[in-house]
Amino acid sequence: MIDTHAHLFLPEFAKDLDEVVRRAKQTGITKILLPNIDETTIDPLHQTVKLYPEYFYPMMGLHPLSIKDNWHDQLAIIKTHLDKQQYVAVGEVGLDFYRDYGMPRNVQEQVLETQLEWALEKGLPVSLHTRNAIDRTIEIVSQYAKKGLKGVFHCFTGTYDQARKILDLGFYLGIGGVITFPKVKLGEEVIKKVGLDGIVLETDAPYLAPQPRRGRRNESAYLKYVAEFLAKLLNIPVEKVDAITTQNALNLFPLPPTDDIGQDT
Repeated sequence: MIDTHAHLFLPEFAKDLDEVVRRAKQTGITKILLPNIDETTIDPLHQTVKLYPEYFYPMMGLHPLSIKDNWHDQLAIIKTHLDKQQYVAVGEVGLDFYRDYGMPRNVQEQVLETQLEWALEKGLPVSLHTRNAIDRTIEIVSQYAKKGLKGVFHCFTGTYDQARKILDLGFYLGIGGVITFPKVKLGEEVIKKVGLDGIVLETDAPYLAPQPRRGRRNESAYLKYVAEFLAKLLNIPVEKVDAITTQNALNLFPLPPTDDIGQDT
């Protein structure tokens, strides 16, 4: 399996990152993708990747909830790093309209569109944060998808109609621990209808731990609970979930191949 979205460079993992990685590898996680948050997390991100350079793969972007009044300066820093070294995506970027406690929507949209342009220029996919903003994100992204942009709607919790629009654009749905929550009907109402062809797995560690570990710090090893939930939901072997979602991640992100994809399916 590939964890396509985890923030293992945050302070929550400072004391036991080696153990977190050991547990992830034991669980069958072959790669972990690390989305940046803002200019303050760039150094911790790079330092963390250096510890496991063939296991951690970084993204570079400015998260919508980190946008400040000096956002032009923030974007300049992000662009400098995008131009300086290789990343597997532009992310985490997007919109967050939850309670409107972030920057005004028009500023968020301008920052997003700037980074979508960069993704097109670099030939990179995007990792999209879309809390309370899925429809608006689809509207914006659709204009860039026509030009070849690809990406993932991270932490997707929307409707079937929204999922269908996203998949029709050639984008993927990032599915994590939220799908295991008892009151969430995402599995029954969306995943059963769309299947796994447009799904990639993610944890969003340290956030949103799946039901068996809910309320604790999330980590990449817990991706197994998401895969097991999907296998039971779709009545297929968990090995098939692993193989399909791993291949989807390899199709989307510029990653080295993973051995043994497709075996035992």
